[in-house]
Amino acid sequence: MRREQLEHVLRAAAGITGRREFVVVGSQAVLGQFPEAPADLLASMEADVFCPEDAAATELVDGTIGELSPFHQTFGYYAHGVGPDTAVLPAGWRARLVRVANENTGQGVGLCLEVHDLAASKLAAGREKDLGFVAALLRHRLARVAVIRERLGDVAAPSDRKDLWVQRLQRLAPLDA
Repeated sequence: MRREQLEHVLRAAAGITGRREFVVVGSQAVLGQFPEAPADLLASMEADVFCPEDAAATELVDGTIGELSPFHQTFGYYAHGVGPDTAVLPAGWRARLVRVANENTGQGVGLCLEVHDLAASKLAAGREKDLGFVAALLRHRLARVAVIRERLGDVAAPSDRKDLWVQRLQRLAPLDA
């Protein structure tokens, strides 16, 4: 997904729900901070979003412009309405959200995870595609190991889980970790 496609998703989400703000928590949140992110970070054709003030709006987005919808079939990308607890995030993440709002988003506003919060979330998820995403962030020098490690420490989770996430990070960046 490219930045203009994310902007289209935000415009459509606002149009169908009458809501303005949508938090972008999936990999495409990288487009908030890095509108011209490298192609290997943009493989996903879905934007994971939720409306922070209205769970019903999130469901409406998923049902209307979600996977296999006419929107998806027409444009080749879509919104995936997720819950606010979908991503494991460090304390303070809301204060670091990156705002995406311009004439392409219409009345919609995207609040994208800051890249280090996004990386922490991906390490917590731990799927192969998530680890590949973090590796690409590091390879392109869009994120720093020390900041990711700090953010992992700020997640409200048992220490054994955090230790696992830090081990994942060390495997991805052994020279930096």
